[in-house]
Amino acid sequence: MNLCGSICALATPFQADGQLDLDAFARLIQGQLAGGTQGLVVAGSTGEAHALSDDELALVVAKAIAVVAGRVPLLVGTGSANTAKTIAATRRARDLGADAALIVTPYYVRPTQQGLLQHYRAIADAVELPIVLYNVPGRTGCDLVPATVAQLAAHPRIVAIKEAVADAQRMQDLLALRSVSFQVLSGDDGSACRALLAGADGVISVANNLVPAQFRALCDAARGGHRDRAETLDAQLQPLFDALGLESNPIPLKWGLSTQGLGSAHPRLPLVELSVSHRERLRELLSTLQDAAV
Repeated sequence: MNLCGSICALATPFQADGQLDLDAFARLIQGQLAGGTQGLVVAGSTGEAHALSDDELALVVAKAIAVVAGRVPLLVGTGSANTAKTIAATRRARDLGADAALIVTPYYVRPTQQGLLQHYRAIADAVELPIVLYNVPGRTGCDLVPATVAQLAAHPRIVAIKEAVADAQRMQDLLALRSVSFQVLSGDDGSACRALLAGADGVISVANNLVPAQFRALCDAARGGHRDRAETLDAQLQPLFDALGLESNPIPLKWGLSTQGLGSAHPRLPLVELSVSHRERLRELLSTLQDAAV
């Protein structure tokens, strides 16, 4: 599997009554494809996977598969705090037609590195589906360190890592593990440009939901070694990256998407709508970026 460039961690749009908005979801995906996005993640943390029932997950995956029609890789988030449950979810994603599973480290339970090693190996052994490791210790309380990643990268079904730690040395340590069968993806918008210029294969991005064409341009410039252009584009997008971190993801994102007619601004509880004090800042940023793209 070739995972590279601009990959979007899709939000899951809801209607005003909290039900799935599959029409908005389809339009979100169509906008991503039109903007040049090179891969999509359904039901990751940005997609509020924790708040989706099994039936809802099946609906969003089916809709995504129908809209994408094989044009870009489609990853489905299947991680949980329990190995057996993660295996079952990964099998379900395979049966639904996913191209790969994005599997976050077990949250809350804080396993050791040996536990992480056994967790991912058990999943990879049990399910015939490419697996992308996902490390985001700020959300999980668990850090998958490069030495453990090095051991996991030898498994034929473990094909990549999404690394959300924004430390330059961490990225360099992971880039040393790149091969034809193991790719390294940034999971942090704010440091994505630096990671790509250093040699990362791509970025799984939150901001991409709102500015797919601009984010693709950034990725192309950085991956092509055009440092000046990449850093200029990155500087233009940094205020948006910052604004999307004002409250827990995907709260600001869903408010921003609502201004584009892509679902309600309300995530599902316990997440709530973006605070009033932040809305004008995000609105102005999106307006400025839209004007710059014209």
